[in-house]
Amino acid sequence: MFKKDGTAQGVAKQRLIETLAPSNKRIISDPYAERFVFGAGLIKLMGHPFAVWLTEQFMPGFHEHLISRTRFIDDLVKKSVANGIEQYVILGAGYDTRAHRLGLPSQVKIFEVDQPDVQERKRTKLTKVVPNIENVTYVSVDFNHQSISERLLLAGFDQTKATLFTLEGVSQYISKAALSLTIAQAAALTTNNHSTFFLSYVDKNLDDDPSACFGKGYPKASKKAEMIKSLSAKVGEPWVSLFTAQEIEKLLSQHGFSLQENTTLADLNTVYFTPVGRTLPEHHILKLEHFVIANR
Repeated sequence: MFKKDGTAQGVAKQRLIETLAPSNKRIISDPYAERFVFGAGLIKLMGHPFAVWLTEQFMPGFHEHLISRTRFIDDLVKKSVANGIEQYVILGAGYDTRAHRLGLPSQVKIFEVDQPDVQERKRTKLTKVVPNIENVTYVSVDFNHQSISERLLLAGFDQTKATLFTLEGVSQYISKAALSLTIAQAAALTTNNHSTFFLSYVDKNLDDDPSACFGKGYPKASKKAEMIKSLSAKVGEPWVSLFTAQEIEKLLSQHGFSLQENTTLADLNTVYFTPVGRTLPEHHILKLEHFVIANR
């Protein structure tokens, strides 16, 4: 679980690209993303339009898909804090920078959970002048031998406080049993208070009916689906778990979580991109990954 950082670097790259957009056009801003991106200087020289165009040559809509996921979680974090969440647990945190760029109040305790080598690389890229650095607790976990809940409790997690958990871009890389265990541990940690769980998952249709995971007219949808899976496997991060909406809802329900929202870029296109004049055409839409919010 969460043992590689290649995916984390790729997501940080897209956050950097989006940050280069004009302020009235950008969907998210991450001034710290460049610290984790190899070749950041070259990307900054290319600028936003050209960098997005290059990404489109690989896969149309890929940049917008990742940025919509980032924005969706950003909005969830800010809304949760406004509604009284007191703890925020980032599972498989990688190079997530929400603790530093969202202006979260100091009373919200943030726990970043990941493997120690990934955390060490991250911490070497951050400095003491990064906002809110003192309010982040790094929880190093050997996911093969240690319990997430035990490690969080040792790190000062308070079971009486309302908590938000996020598991972003991870479920496809771990077994279904591992995902179930992660949700179960989150539930066990918050038996005495409210909790919200966010997770993203890849639609099983990517195997069964690839065209259903892309907008109408998407170029070579089946080949793109195979390419995504093949590239992930080649870099040592194969996709091992794909889900149906019914599976996810049942899995959450088994651990006391009630599904509140299940959405994709197809839904968020008009929410995020249309208002700034960047509406994606239907044949550039990715629907292969779903963004889910559940409450307990």
